[in-house]
Amino acid sequence: VHYGGDVLKYLALGADAVLVGRHIWRAAHGGGREGVALFMKTMRDELTAAMVLIAVPNVAAIDRHILA
Repeated sequence: VHYGGDVLKYLALGADAVLVGRHIWRAAHGGGREGVALFMKTMRDELTAAMVLIAVPNVAAIDRHILA
């Protein structure tokens, strides 16, 4: 998973967690702690933007109906 929108899709499909291992490793290798923080902030911001676009108020409200 590389984008916040992908996180939204996986959560809608029923995932309890989403792994971003390779991308975290790249962020850590290229930017250390700050790189990881920036990657995670970007992913969170993308997820938030996707939730706003489909009018989902919080992560707990994400379910399969958003995929239709």
